[in-house]
Amino acid sequence: MNEIILKGKKNGMAVLIITILLYIAATVGSGIFMAAGGYLMILGVICILYLCFGWIPLLGLRVLKPQEALVLTLFGKYIGTLKEEGFYAVNPFCGAVNPAWKTRLNQSGDVDSGKASVAAVIAGSHSPQQDAANKRISLKIMTLNNSRQKINDCLGNPVEIGIAVMWRVVDTAKAVFNVDNYKEYLSLQCDSALRNIVRVYPYDVAQNVDTTGDGIADEGSLRGSSEVVARRIRDEIQSKVSDAGLEILEARITYLAYAPEIAAVMLQRQQASAIIDARKMIVDGAVGMVEMALERLSENHTVELDEERKAAMVSNLLVVLCGNHDAQPVVNSGSLY
Repeated sequence: MNEIILKGKKNGMAVLIITILLYIAATVGSGIFMAAGGYLMILGVICILYLCFGWIPLLGLRVLKPQEALVLTLFGKYIGTLKEEGFYAVNPFCGAVNPAWKTRLNQSGDVDSGKASVAAVIAGSHSPQQDAANKRISLKIMTLNNSRQKINDCLGNPVEIGIAVMWRVVDTAKAVFNVDNYKEYLSLQCDSALRNIVRVYPYDVAQNVDTTGDGIADEGSLRGSSEVVARRIRDEIQSKVSDAGLEILEARITYLAYAPEIAAVMLQRQQASAIIDARKMIVDGAVGMVEMALERLSENHTVELDEERKAAMVSNLLVVLCGNHDAQPVVNSGSLY
């Protein structure tokens, strides 16, 4: 289905003014001609018939605001799309089509308009103008906040993740006729793409994990490579929704955490890893300081130490430098022997 843009239909104001003037003329003429009698009564009958059916052209009036579109069909056949703001006059028997106008997702643009549309339906307002107003297709950039999902990463750890997707409609004919409901279709494809991409990555950097598919282990992870992951999610969604006339502008990870059942264990694991790394750094620094102290003492001939005294000094310095508490000095006034 190819989109057809309707041009030259911005004559709604002229049709409205002409219809009003004809109604005034028919109202005045019906009284005059019917009172005159004779052949003029035929004109009076025509005026009365116009008063009865002259309002039909008003059903074809359509008003569009910026970044809105209206898909029109005539007796089931797609005739075109209005995509520019203005006051239009179209065939009064045309109907607006938007199968997703009642669908309310957790996204921008759906909450306020949804309340108004539902209220209109409850009130029983089904005029063509109201129907067209409800079934307009927004061409603005929309933000879809999909619900958080629990997905196992490539190591089997359950992860909770949520994404925000910026999208817009670029082909109204495909959006309306190629899929049953383009909003629900987009939401389902976001869930599917998110699951397909997340299961390729570990939550954190892990050894011997290939996330790019080239057969070589890399350091990709959900936490450390969020930009790369978001870009792959965006490309995956775009490949699925192109046939629905949608464009995915951006995808962002809005929430990422371990599932509650393993969050505490993973926190302890991270804390243990951090403690080990910190201890390793402290020991490396302490060994360097001890080596520097022994070299300086030897260079300046400050004191001559045999191997046993060096060993005792090294032990004392390591205890002082690697201990968790402040050292308590002990003054030795005697000899070690």
